[in-house]
Amino acid sequence: MPHRPYIVGNWKMNGTRAMLAEARAIARGAARYPDVDIALAPPFTLIGALRAEVSEIGVGGQDCHVAVKGAHTGDVSAAMLADIGADFVILGHSERRKDHGEGDALIRAKAEAALAAGLGVIVCVGETLEERDGGKAEAVVSGQVDGSIPLGDAAAEAVATGKVAVAYEPVWAIGTGRVAAVEDVVAMHAAVRARLVAAYGEAGEKVRILYGGSVNAGNAADLLAAEGVGGALVGGASLTADAFLPIVAAAGAGEG
Repeated sequence: MPHRPYIVGNWKMNGTRAMLAEARAIARGAARYPDVDIALAPPFTLIGALRAEVSEIGVGGQDCHVAVKGAHTGDVSAAMLADIGADFVILGHSERRKDHGEGDALIRAKAEAALAAGLGVIVCVGETLEERDGGKAEAVVSGQVDGSIPLGDAAAEAVATGKVAVAYEPVWAIGTGRVAAVEDVVAMHAAVRARLVAAYGEAGEKVRILYGGSVNAGNAADLLAAEGVGGALVGGASLTADAFLPIVAAAGAGEG
């Protein structure tokens, strides 16, 4: 992998204060892997508490609003995430795209708002099973990258400083136990890289591309060793230290 691997746990709508013990265990384990960047994205309700508990790993949000503040009941702004201690935010996850009807333009606006607030961003892209079976996977994902990643001077600066990442998550592999074949992962990451270079020029090579979709201790080593894979966005396996740290270890082994 050309960059330090980035292993991010997305807790989704899981977690109460009792799970802070797992976060502490993950942070303690992270100390054994200094060459791996590790982060957790808990629910909004735990971001502040988790940040107060751990300093060794990154802490992020799972979504943000495009506005800094205002009459948006139930929403949280990037500025609020930054204020409570988050250093990045996941945007455009397939569950947001599907459950909340989020499109590429909205995701780009959120990404640009997040960068303006000083946060890093992980922009998610991925095809459905129907799109893959129809031979449209690469076109769909390339289009999502083109439409969703942040642009402009702030984005160029963020790319140069490593604050922009893209996560390729085939929708059909998220939470299903199914995992894309390594050769398909390599091909899709290459397609994503091509779009990043088209958007950002040579600096697009600096953007880490993560794989997500039922990543676990059993498949992490093969996936993380695949050409072009710069880390993993991990769902269910990030909820406990026992499940998450072996994935971190696989990334660390790849750097040894």
